Amino acid sequence: MDICKHNNECGGCIYQGIEYEKQREMKGKEVLRLLEKKGIVPEEFGGIQGSPQLYRYRNKMEYTFGDQVKDGPMTLGMHQRGRFMSVVTVDECQLVDEDFNKILSAMLDFANEKGYKFYHKKSHTGLLRHLILRKGQHTNELLVNLVTTTQSDFDDQAFVEMIQGLELNNELVGVLHTYNDRIADAVYCDKMDILFGRDYYNETIMGLKFRVSAFSFFQTNVPAVERLYSEAVDLIDDVEGKVVFDLYCGTGTITQRLALHAKEAIGMEIVEDAVEAARVNAAENGLTNCKFIAGDVLKVLDELEEKPDVIVVDPPRAGIHPKAMQKILSYGVKQIVYISCNPKTLVENLDMAGLFEYKVKYVKAYDNFAFSKHIECVTLLEKM
Repeated sequence: MDICKHNNECGGCIYQGIEYEKQREMKGKEVLRLLEKKGIVPEEFGGIQGSPQLYRYRNKMEYTFGDQVKDGPMTLGMHQRGRFMSVVTVDECQLVDEDFNKILSAMLDFANEKGYKFYHKKSHTGLLRHLILRKGQHTNELLVNLVTTTQSDFDDQAFVEMIQGLELNNELVGVLHTYNDRIADAVYCDKMDILFGRDYYNETIMGLKFRVSAFSFFQTNVPAVERLYSEAVDLIDDVEGKVVFDLYCGTGTITQRLALHAKEAIGMEIVEDAVEAARVNAAENGLTNCKFIAGDVLKVLDELEEKPDVIVVDPPRAGIHPKAMQKILSYGVKQIVYISCNPKTLVENLDMAGLFEYKVKYVKAYDNFAFSKHIECVTLLEKM
């Protein structure tokens, strides 16, 4: 494909115009640089695995309503690079399904026709805040979620009819209206109405079925994460007859994969919606040896009587809080598999692991998000 037309303004992709193999090489070197800076020498570095799909791989986008120039026409898309208050309309993004671009354009036209105003971050006035689009990679199910304030009326029926009237390649399974009156420029759900269909879509990963609710965390590049998760689980010597902790488990993807062979798999996650979805998913997959606990990992570990034989962690970008990391390491299990979406915080946690006599056996990087700055890593820690 040609260089994206939004490249000079959108802050999403930083490697446009650079040959893909060069991008991959740069990301691999960055992981090695961060490890070296902390004095961490893995017994084996598995290199960097490229993305199986370079374009149209994102299954979720969170678009913001705003303007690109002060008091200019309304825009809908991504924050402009280097100018957080400005929003660029990204109606030809190369990383998303064509349906996403089509819905974005139609939504912007609809809002302008109705005369709706966007929510202004400084004055805290306005109606439209975010448009969230999600789809199942293997099921082609599409979920549309509009986030507004309650400051003025919104025509729900006309909105649904507009979305239903579009010629889409995917199956529209839900249209949602989420209300958020909080000041912070982040997506919150004070209340949600299902205007059409349901508030979740279905997905399959590694042969297991998953129900992904509107606000559950779920990996945004499914083919890539299937490979990453499979390789991560394969690093564990054997889970047969063992108790496995899956910390920061999201909707329980890895937990359920481990439960196929483990004695018991216990997933922990702070987002209650995700935990509820994980329980439903486990039941649908006929897994009875899964348990999911909602709460902060540190607090849950302090209250839990069970002891793990193996631990898998998949924390958010901020990494694992030092107190939680200390608790995890203090179990003294033979193997810990650490899945990271931020190598900067990964190396901080690995540095602490050395103090608890864990050695870094293996590190492999994954470029699951071509053209973007993001790098995933899988690390195997073993007790010395």
